Amino acid sequence: MIQDIFPHQFDNQYKANQLVADSDWLFYFENNQLLVKPTGDQFFIPKKKDFPAVDTTSATFLFSLNEASCFLISGKPEIDSADFEYKDMNFIRAIDQPEIAWTALAAFQLMNWYKQNKFCGKCGSPMQLKADERAIVCPSCKNLVFPKISPAVITAIICDDKILLARNASFTNNRFALIAGYVDIGETLEQAVCREIKEEVGLEITKLHYYASQPWPLSGSLMLGFVAEADDRQPIVIDNKEIVEAGWFSRGQLPNVPNNTSIAGEMIEKFEKGELNIASLALVEKQLQR
Repeated sequence: MIQDIFPHQFDNQYKANQLVADSDWLFYFENNQLLVKPTGDQFFIPKKKDFPAVDTTSATFLFSLNEASCFLISGKPEIDSADFEYKDMNFIRAIDQPEIAWTALAAFQLMNWYKQNKFCGKCGSPMQLKADERAIVCPSCKNLVFPKISPAVITAIICDDKILLARNASFTNNRFALIAGYVDIGETLEQAVCREIKEEVGLEITKLHYYASQPWPLSGSLMLGFVAEADDRQPIVIDNKEIVEAGWFSRGQLPNVPNNTSIAGEMIEKFEKGELNIASLALVEKQLQR
């Protein structure tokens, strides 16, 4: 998945009062575009030494990658258009540089969080960065805000050698994926899985097992993956709102699906290889409990 960047080391521990060094990375966003430094067919995040004139006194510490600190800057750098370019954030889906893709995503999520919380939601006063942790605070009413992460469930529904795949109304390129949705107030994860499956394709599931999780910064979500079993003799009833097409697909006959940078793509890939089933997940769970 996209966050798996070994041997690179991503450290999201917040470092207060960190000064910007010449070798540190600077993330600058303009709407949904990120300023990058292309080299051949690869892309890199600019460093402080690339912008000797930029003022970094108000730069916001984000996280660290390997030995370098990463900062968010708000002032637009003066650039030579021959050396730098702006890339739409969708570029991270196509590059073969997982450490760049992942840090760009994480920085994008934090940039949006800061932008959406410039003013206090309680009293309307301008917010300030908290000095000792990743949070913002209202100097007037002391309202304290931390980054918000929305839990969402995503489920691979299988029946013997078939998997249920669905096409969302917003998908392009006739792409199919798994059933997913946000967890509602007062719901358990298991209840959310059952509700989303029933609402979107009308199926009842018989078994359910946890698979893995994936942070997904583009939507500020934490995706919680599950594998479920269902009887394929049940009628599929799509909601015709979010889901416009759904069906059972056998190995070797899958439609256009996401790649394995996402948890959906990874689960579908494992199903195609015959590596995704309830029994194997139950065995792993028992081993972890020892």
